[in-house]
Amino acid sequence: MPTDTLPRQLARTRRFALGTPTHPAVTADGTTVLFLRSHGGADPLTCLWALDTDTGEERLIVDPATLADPDGELPEAERIRRERARVAATGITAYSTDATGRLAAFALGGALWLADTTDGTVRAVPTATEVYDPRLDPAGRRIAYVGGGALRVAEADGSGDRALAEPEAEDVTYGVADHVAAESMSRTRAHWWSPDGTALLVARVDNRPVRRLYLADPANPQRPPRVIRYPLAGTANADVSLWLLGLDGGRTEVRWDRAAFEYVTAAGWDGHGPYAAVQTRDQRTVRTLAIEPDGSVRVLAEKRDEHWVELVPGLPLRTASGALVDSADHGDTRHLTVDGKPVTPAGLQLWEVLGTEGEQVLFTALDDPTETHLWVYEPVDGVRKLSDGTGVHTGTRHSGTLVLTTRSEGFPGGRTTVRRDGRPALRLTSYAEQPVLAARPELLRLGPRELRAALFLPTGHRPEDGPLPVLVDPYGGPAMQKVTTGGRWGDLVSQWFADQGFAVLVVDGRGTPGRGPRWDKTIHGDKATPALEDQVEGLHETARLRPGLLDLGRVGIRGWSYGGYLAALAVLRRPDVFHAAAAGAAPTDQRLYDTHWQERFLGHPDEHPERYDTCSLIADAPNLRRPLLLVHGLADDNVLPVHALRLSSALLAAGRPHEVLPLSNTSHSPTDETVAENLLLHELAFLRRSLGLS
Repeated sequence: MPTDTLPRQLARTRRFALGTPTHPAVTADGTTVLFLRSHGGADPLTCLWALDTDTGEERLIVDPATLADPDGELPEAERIRRERARVAATGITAYSTDATGRLAAFALGGALWLADTTDGTVRAVPTATEVYDPRLDPAGRRIAYVGGGALRVAEADGSGDRALAEPEAEDVTYGVADHVAAESMSRTRAHWWSPDGTALLVARVDNRPVRRLYLADPANPQRPPRVIRYPLAGTANADVSLWLLGLDGGRTEVRWDRAAFEYVTAAGWDGHGPYAAVQTRDQRTVRTLAIEPDGSVRVLAEKRDEHWVELVPGLPLRTASGALVDSADHGDTRHLTVDGKPVTPAGLQLWEVLGTEGEQVLFTALDDPTETHLWVYEPVDGVRKLSDGTGVHTGTRHSGTLVLTTRSEGFPGGRTTVRRDGRPALRLTSYAEQPVLAARPELLRLGPRELRAALFLPTGHRPEDGPLPVLVDPYGGPAMQKVTTGGRWGDLVSQWFADQGFAVLVVDGRGTPGRGPRWDKTIHGDKATPALEDQVEGLHETARLRPGLLDLGRVGIRGWSYGGYLAALAVLRRPDVFHAAAAGAAPTDQRLYDTHWQERFLGHPDEHPERYDTCSLIADAPNLRRPLLLVHGLADDNVLPVHALRLSSALLAAGRPHEVLPLSNTSHSPTDETVAENLLLHELAFLRRSLGLS
């Protein structure tokens, strides 16, 4: 491995995602595990592999480098899917299988391919259009895909390509998830096969009501601006409907009260028929619906909450007997429920449901906010933990074969183990690079709220070395934890900054997931005040616990996305505590983020304008008296560049000096190696200069 620094290695390895086994799937008989992985820790081209659970042998099934134009010009829908899913690799980034797992379909550069996972043969499937999100039917006879906004089906042998539903107008699509579903609901799919492969449940998305926005590329003015449909808070959403489409040309609309329940949060088709979950605009009510062949619906369950109903990834589902698998918040616990009854104990916080097999339910949950474990529920034995040891665990299970992925300190890409009944455990080979440094966080519980925190000190630091300047390095928001034993790549960044001479403090405050519904919903109506208070409290409590360690006269703060918002908020509202901030991709004007995410916490801006004013930063611009660096990707279609530009304009109008670093051709997550490496170096230089360290 080349000698390099952590910023360079992070950029080259796409944050250690390359060379790591991902997307495992177990075949129906449990004898094979399919997965994706590139050939090396700096190779972005992902291949399809198989592990034989009897012999432990790994086989390469598809190497995109051997196929024509493996990752050429992507269809726009596929480019957006990768952005929503934060996919950093190229090549085969997703695949679908038939019910047995013998056949796997995937798209490369808009072309459709089909692989036989048993003998390794791969062939192109001719299609009438470019291909997005191909899905094999359970019998392996046909492939459904999206092309040109239409939902199309082709026979597996390449014959009979035809459209089952075509867009009636521009900005109408079939089979493509709408923006808020993909970005804020964890629903990236929009078409689902029936178990017998004779029909599909398909989402129709009419984006015409959604406001049209334009993203230009100032570095390339000869290019026309990109047009996007983005539902700003308080404005119209896409009109999403569901349709039953038969291979015989039959077409039936699913009928529910779409005016009252405009969000489709989940859908699917199992042995008991098609189903969907729908949600009201205020997000306080979710209904699970059984869909009848004539398009009518039955309400299987309804959930209500005075703040919002939390959407748990993977729900709803049904067991083989038809029992509904869902979640319920009781007191301070988010429970897994089966047939309407909680089946997990108080204090075990449901995180994600991964699937069902028979009457068993596989899920992840936390009994400690810093660890996520893999669990199974069985009607006779109740819940049982399948993972052990510190870290963040997840997995999949079928026919007695368990694939367990564990991310822990020293393994930011994770380690994947395959366990099959009566056989020794196997390990999927990882080609991910080992980090050039080791993170050494000290996990803390701070203050009366027992804030979870991680403290990083320079390698070799001694108490007699004197107080250290402080860098607060949070995310601090409802989408993500940073303080875990999972050894994520962010720990390495915190340690790298520590090794530059800082005491780096990471605090997960109120609203950060993993501590139960009451904790989650303390930020309802105000995303700013509790989050900032907890960063201040965490800083002061750490100083109290480690007297003489922190130099509270030199405190910087950095962050990205919500963490960037929190960094800017800190220097604008608490300059007495924070002396410099580097804020990346910060949503500074809350009215300029999407409906589903923003209204969940702040309500509708027409009904609660004061909440949006309280949580936005534009009006705070005259208060700036500390150094502030604003960083934003000019191609960011999640947190739009207007956020940085409007705050910068307000700061300029108020006569407040600040710095702006625009990143050309960069979306919400920088992937260009040069940009990703030098961005960290630029932040370091800014913080050192601003805190008087250089």
